[in-house]
Amino acid sequence: MSDEPLDPRDNTELVGQGAAENSFLQAWDSGRLAHAWLLTGPKGIGKATLAFRIARFVLAGGNDSAGGLFGDAAPATLVMSSDHPVFRRIASGGHADFKLIERGWSDDKQTKRKSEITVDDVRDVGSFMSLTPAEGGWRVVIVDAADEMNRNSANAILKVLEEPPKRALMLLVCHSPGRILPTIRSRCRRLTLPPLSRDTVTELLRRHHPELSVAELQGLAALADGSIGRALSLHEQGGMDLYGAMVGLLGSLPKLPGGALHDFADRIGRQAESVALFGELFAGWLAQGALRAAGGPGAEVVAGEADLQRRLVARAGLERWTALWERISSLFERADAVNLDGKQVILNAFLAVEKTCR
Repeated sequence: MSDEPLDPRDNTELVGQGAAENSFLQAWDSGRLAHAWLLTGPKGIGKATLAFRIARFVLAGGNDSAGGLFGDAAPATLVMSSDHPVFRRIASGGHADFKLIERGWSDDKQTKRKSEITVDDVRDVGSFMSLTPAEGGWRVVIVDAADEMNRNSANAILKVLEEPPKRALMLLVCHSPGRILPTIRSRCRRLTLPPLSRDTVTELLRRHHPELSVAELQGLAALADGSIGRALSLHEQGGMDLYGAMVGLLGSLPKLPGGALHDFADRIGRQAESVALFGELFAGWLAQGALRAAGGPGAEVVAGEADLQRRLVARAGLERWTALWERISSLFERADAVNLDGKQVILNAFLAVEKTCR
């Protein structure tokens, strides 16, 4: 199977988020459905998939049941067959009462998306939601993702939320709620999806990649922090090999091997995506070391890394180690923002750990 999970608009399955689905169904059955919902949680756990399930359900009038706002029998599920006409039309972008807002294309060939959702992307949302539903039911808008809106587009969405039209529903997928306007948050019902369990991520990975060994599945699941999207991305980018090489270099501390370090930094530092992945893994490893030193749990991805982390944190002291983690996290954020030299950033990160552990 592909490393990419199914596009949410084509996905019939949502695993591990039954509580969130039930929360929406209860609201639907109550007859007092909030006009806007903020679906929050880490990336890659099913927020957009849930948003599309809700959209299909609402536009089908509760999966063609007489429940919720339309009668007495409460619908029991958001599940809809991919053969259902509403499912097919939403997936193809052909439903007159549905609109998806996402980052627009930065080029005419549509090979790369813009870095943010602009006001041009949301300009007609207000008029769309104010129209009488073409099929006599509801109008539904999904914003994926709300934390990618810039100030102007966020203000445009806020105007719609301030005077919500009747029988219009807005679903805002959001990875980082702190990045959106408080006035938007306050006008939405918040539905928080938790990270997936490690067993769930492992099982989903196995479905996508039955060729992976048990150790590889468990290692990717441990690094994924409850996100099947992240687990698949890590596999696609060679995250396990990168992590193993990184831990191997750190294992030589308190003195790093200069030649091997420069070879590693030269190889990884050539591509911005690899540098960003390394930054995530490196900062995560430092954070995990602090947790282990404080007695926290955590599965090993590389044999012996737990003892290595405890040894290094003991040499540096927990306070200095925590300050190191904050400094390294800031270093990679800066590198991404201003396009610093990847090789040098990687070298600086390793050398900062070496200095701290002397």
